[in-house]
Amino acid sequence: MGGCDKQGFPMKQGVLTTGQVRLLLHRGTACFRGYGRRNGERRRKSVRGCIVIVKKGEHDLPGLTDVEKPRMRGPKRASKIRKLFNLSKEDDVRKYVNTYRRTFTTKAGKKVSKAPKIQRLVTPLTLQRKRSRIAEKKKRIARAKAEAADYQKLLASRLKEQRDRCSESLAKRRSKLSAATKPSA
Repeated sequence: MGGCDKQGFPMKQGVLTTGQVRLLLHRGTACFRGYGRRNGERRRKSVRGCIVIVKKGEHDLPGLTDVEKPRMRGPKRASKIRKLFNLSKEDDVRKYVNTYRRTFTTKAGKKVSKAPKIQRLVTPLTLQRKRSRIAEKKKRIARAKAEAADYQKLLASRLKEQRDRCSESLAKRRSKLSAATKPSA
């Protein structure tokens, strides 16, 4: 462990930074007071790193200050990569992911390099899919409108036929009634 800093945040062993980090801690670990918590509950707590550089001497500490470690992981989302490297919309994001590409050897002895798959990357293929999706939607709307118009026409014709039949039957009934009421000569 190692006490608290001036702001009151606990310092934790194994956190090899000079600043603050937020760790997911569970009951029983240092810097997490576990009374009144549920079983297995974890909480995110602010913790200060255990490296405190008071004054840099003339020589570097081997393995600590003499080696500049690259960032292990970077952002995955295209917009966040742009923000990190201060890129414009025209710049290719895929080139900048290589700064945190990792190369290592597998158990078989083969050299492999890995970089994160960029999410929300706008490519010609995604634009094409978007266009086709919108075109399909428009086609569906147009077809629905055409079918609705056809149905309205059919309804109107059926209604007209019904009116005609009704008027014919009324005319027949009237002619029968008028024939029955006329006295025969």
